[in-house]
Amino acid sequence: MSAATSICAVAVDVALLTVRDQRLHLLLVEPDDPVLAGLLALPGRRVRDDEGLDDAAHRALGELAGLQAPDAHLEQLRTYGEVSRDPRARVVSVAYLALTPTARAAPTHPGAGFLDVAALDAPGAPRLAYDHGRIVPDAIERARAKLEYTALATAFVTEPFTLAELRGVYEAVWGVALDPANFRRKVMGAAGFVLPVSGTAPPGRGGGRPARRYRRGPAQRLHPPMLRPER
Repeated sequence: MSAATSICAVAVDVALLTVRDQRLHLLLVEPDDPVLAGLLALPGRRVRDDEGLDDAAHRALGELAGLQAPDAHLEQLRTYGEVSRDPRARVVSVAYLALTPTARAAPTHPGAGFLDVAALDAPGAPRLAYDHGRIVPDAIERARAKLEYTALATAFVTEPFTLAELRGVYEAVWGVALDPANFRRKVMGAAGFVLPVSGTAPPGRGGGRPARRYRRGPAQRLHPPMLRPER
């Protein structure tokens, strides 16, 4: 082996997003390594010799967020391989975007918790380990963009759901307020986006008419798309 040859490890890092209290939240964990003390990181794991990338990502979610494979939408984001991204060794990371309803998100790692993504840009924001300061904005923008042209918003809600709950997802992820009547028109105009189910939701605190309930439809892409308003 020449002096220029080195061993490069492969890891996965998962940006897990959920909506809590009408706000978009991200799961972050305290790294176990004392070298990274005081920093927060995305849940991640080194890829074992006997597992694939998706399996490693699901293992990270299972061990750190208490989520099993059916509990979250999971998709590859991109690969990050800057030489100095990990101060301990040469590691290439395959990053994932994961989305889950709040009811299923229950971190199991003692150092794991959800953080409002708006806090990442606020004064005194926590410092992120590795290059997770690059991965997180990429993951958030991917989620925001995909809500425009796919049915991915339904990954944030449990079935059955109301259109108000679905609208709350768009408002939390995009960071804008949406007109309820206009939103309803767009959702119902997108073929196969949602399908009605029997029964109605219990009245809210303010009373009013019981809301109809829906489930995910067969559509993967939205026609026409739900265009994102300017913030």
